[in-house]
Amino acid sequence: MINMWLLLLNIQCLFILQGSNKMIIRNNAITEDDWIVLRLGEQESAENITVAAGKVIVPLKVWLAQRDALQQRHEIGVWLASDERPEDLKGDIEKFSVIAVDFPKFSDGRGYSIAYNLRARLGYTGELRAIGDVLRDQLFYMRRVGFDAFAPRPDRKIEDALKGLTDFSEVYQTSFDQKLPLFRRVQRNGNSPAGLVNE
Repeated sequence: MINMWLLLLNIQCLFILQGSNKMIIRNNAITEDDWIVLRLGEQESAENITVAAGKVIVPLKVWLAQRDALQQRHEIGVWLASDERPEDLKGDIEKFSVIAVDFPKFSDGRGYSIAYNLRARLGYTGELRAIGDVLRDQLFYMRRVGFDAFAPRPDRKIEDALKGLTDFSEVYQTSFDQKLPLFRRVQRNGNSPAGLVNE
């Protein structure tokens, strides 16, 4: 049973490596995904796995183990698991044209904090991608903390997921995408909110 599972996994990986015309949402549009997300199998180690040529997003563990070799590549990305810290990329962050954050399940919210910290505290300006168990209901909130690319779960329609970015027309709270709360942005007649003066 395990051998059959490994065989299916290898076939699936080969299919991905050869190009499956996968689509993602990037900058509010559906586009072809030309990156490969490398995931370690149970028998593979970060130190010994061979990273294929081309645009590959490697796990943080692989980046840390093979940093000297991988930093020579121009098209390399890294992905973080929900239990990893973005601060581990400090000093290397400008080397990546894409950083992905993995959501192992829909209800795991740690990826939101990772994304916010990458943008607001570490100053990452490249593509920030949500991968894993990514569903339509999350996209609006993911964009608020700095994500600009999304790889929705393959069993869902990507066109439907794209609509999730426009579920709401306004936001109340501050976040990476909006530095002022709504009450500070709205001009009202009468008394001014604290700190604002009507002119």
